[in-house]
Amino acid sequence: MSAAPSIAILGPGGVGGLLAAALTRTGARVTVTRTGARVTVVAREQTAALIAREGIAVESAVLGDFTARPQAVARLAEPVDALIVATKAAALEHALARVDATPSAAPALVVPLLNGFDHMALLRERFPGRVAAGTIRVQADRPAAGRVVQTSRFLFVELTSDDPALRPPLAALGAALADAGVETRVSDDKSEARILWGKLVRLNTLACMTTAYDAPFGAIRSDPARWAELEACVREGVAVAHAEGAEVDPAVVFGEFAAIHDGFGTSMQRDVAAGREPELDAIAGAVLRAGARHGIACPTVASLAARIAERAGVPAPAAA
Repeated sequence: MSAAPSIAILGPGGVGGLLAAALTRTGARVTVTRTGARVTVVAREQTAALIAREGIAVESAVLGDFTARPQAVARLAEPVDALIVATKAAALEHALARVDATPSAAPALVVPLLNGFDHMALLRERFPGRVAAGTIRVQADRPAAGRVVQTSRFLFVELTSDDPALRPPLAALGAALADAGVETRVSDDKSEARILWGKLVRLNTLACMTTAYDAPFGAIRSDPARWAELEACVREGVAVAHAEGAEVDPAVVFGEFAAIHDGFGTSMQRDVAAGREPELDAIAGAVLRAGARHGIACPTVASLAARIAERAGVPAPAAA
């Protein structure tokens, strides 16, 4: 990756829009491009035109309030050093049609920041030898095209690759994100399975519990029956993670839960409340399918997922 890396971001929603803006932010207090990175947002025609015209307006508890003006296109036809994929899981296949995957034009490095892990196989089929693993921890929403609101005090990206050849460009992408104010760790000592499952166990539990009960985290923590259900959800997720070769320590998961404030909610909870399709299949469905592959029953996850599906009016995720 060059000194001034070229970075494309597919999907300028809450996550993608926040990262694109962070990488290119300028304004009254920041008078030059923060990172030197050349950033391109890839989005639907109407969204790309709006961002090209008005930029991305950010309200962030970590980065502050500012407007950034990255380049925006409806199709990525030129090679870039790195492509960050930040779509919703259900929109991934459709969104990928906007990226040229021919060897001469494909991104040198592809890093998805989606929930779950089923997307890894799809991306590796489309971009062989170019896909690393990534996760992000953030509460960010896109209330309207070209506008991002981040309410959490945390913004953390973790990147790794089981392929040593991808680690140098991954480190360069991590440095660009860190320069933009995004806390980033590039891990050589953690496998892709470990960071993906480390997030999925935690996310699946939080998303399923808050959404099934349509309640903030404090209402889960203060209710002994709900907390017992949460503990069972963690145990099931950890068992599946271990079967998948990922060492996830439940004590670490519960330690992270202890730091969560009572008003905490999840994007799945917000999606269901707003009548949007939740990422139920990408999150709970991924746990259930992996459990079925290893003969591990996940009755708590299945029960919570069924309740969420009924609330949202969507099919419950199948275990196989």
